[in-house]
Amino acid sequence: MPSYDYDDARETAGYIRGIIPFTPKTAIVAGSGLADIADMVENPITLYAKDIPNWPGSTAPGHAGRIIAGTIHGRHVIFLQGRVHYYEGYSMKAVTFPVRVLGMLGVKEYIATNASGAINTSYTPGEIVAITDHINLMGSSPLIGPNDSRWNERFPDMTHAYDREMLEFFAGLGLKQGVYAAMHGPSFETPAEVRMLRMLGADLVGMSTVPEVITAHAMGMRVAGLSCAANLAAGIDPEHRLTGQEVLEVVSEAAIRTAGIITALIDRLNRGEM
Repeated sequence: MPSYDYDDARETAGYIRGIIPFTPKTAIVAGSGLADIADMVENPITLYAKDIPNWPGSTAPGHAGRIIAGTIHGRHVIFLQGRVHYYEGYSMKAVTFPVRVLGMLGVKEYIATNASGAINTSYTPGEIVAITDHINLMGSSPLIGPNDSRWNERFPDMTHAYDREMLEFFAGLGLKQGVYAAMHGPSFETPAEVRMLRMLGADLVGMSTVPEVITAHAMGMRVAGLSCAANLAAGIDPEHRLTGQEVLEVVSEAAIRTAGIITALIDRLNRGEM
């Protein structure tokens, strides 16, 4: 079992560098059911998690465990088809290990996508929401433990964890915005928990992304978060039973819209306008 420390990340990054003949500028991480947005990658090079040293393998449905590197409109990108989650039994260091490796590969922008439950009733199922901020209710942080200054400072400021220029761009596309609350799952939230989250100011709730954002931002990457509101959160429609299959189906239908948003963002980055 790897320690998921700096030396492990250096080994993993070295392996990936030996296969990918370029430095990726932008990383895109696909949430549940969003793996198909990798289809927009041109000249793809595919790596499998099981073959990559130290790489944690996903056990969650809808997370393929592949890395695809290539270009989108000429920009060098690296795409993670799936992530690992705290609820799978991994440590926070394991959950964020891929982020560490991406940072060491030279990634400058980290675009996280996910599926969520809508607490804000102005969102419709399948709508893509730009994350403006988050509330960490997972009971832990990926920065707990001895600090390695080669990765990040001890106390990173999280005031603007989600890049303001990217948020302005998403607003210009007409995307709604909201605060994402992360709970560790794997059970869906109770109606009482959803009422609590609403009082705390959350618009969306899910089981991922926040540890990655903390890590990426601490390492100096520009971060964007796009959440597909797959359904209304528990208790909002008391007759509706939440299922993982429903989440995958709704989010899969939203993959084309998500790909379009990411492509538009990459075009803007290519023009050096943010």
